[in-house]
Amino acid sequence: MEYFVNEDSIVRKIWGRGDTILFIFAGASAEFALNKAVDWLYFTGKLPSDPLGRLFSTVSYARSIVFAKKDEAEKSIDIITAIHGSVEAKRGMKIPDWAYRDVLFMLIYYSIRSFEVLERKLTVKEKEEVFNVFNRVGIRMGLSGLPETYEDWIPMRAGHLKEDMKHGALTDDLFGKYRQHLGYTRYILLLLVQALVCPVRVRTMLRLRGGSLLKPVIVFYKLGRIVKFDRFLKNLMLPSQYKKEIMALDVAILP
Repeated sequence: MEYFVNEDSIVRKIWGRGDTILFIFAGASAEFALNKAVDWLYFTGKLPSDPLGRLFSTVSYARSIVFAKKDEAEKSIDIITAIHGSVEAKRGMKIPDWAYRDVLFMLIYYSIRSFEVLERKLTVKEKEEVFNVFNRVGIRMGLSGLPETYEDWIPMRAGHLKEDMKHGALTDDLFGKYRQHLGYTRYILLLLVQALVCPVRVRTMLRLRGGSLLKPVIVFYKLGRIVKFDRFLKNLMLPSQYKKEIMALDVAILP
């Protein structure tokens, strides 16, 4: 039986832990807000109206790829492609390939960065595995201009960070939505996590500071896993109405 991602892959370990997933999307939520194609996220209205619900639906799609059999994962990717195609048809224009690449590049970067913050440093081979998985997603989607190797990805990622971001009105509006849906305390926690996991250019453009304050908290958090205190801490990160979804984050969809 062939799976899209090998059963012993580091990618399954990364996407099998709820805390790592939350850090991935904390970082991506900052970078999304700066992306020059952020207006596409506003076209359907789903992200600004319910950013947390959007997070969990995205997690569901990601896991339907990471933990699925190869043919099922490819069907999920095709569904994602079709959904975007429908949005493009409604708007009467095509989402540029560089915008798709940006999203894939975010998933690669924040998967690596979040795991390293919460767990341990990854080897070069493990980083290459993360790259290969998400690059295959891009290939299945028919995207052009994808890097062939992890080494090729590194300068392309740097170029995208330099060329594809701007701080505009939608940036501030989206962060306002984050604060509205999270509440003040959780919003401050989001900013601290973003300051910890985001690259320098993103932190600079958003004036994110204080990420180092979380380092001793993370040590305590990792110790808390032993007595299941980490679940309580995760509940602090998101509103109570998402308790069921938060609990499900730690249930890896293993074969």
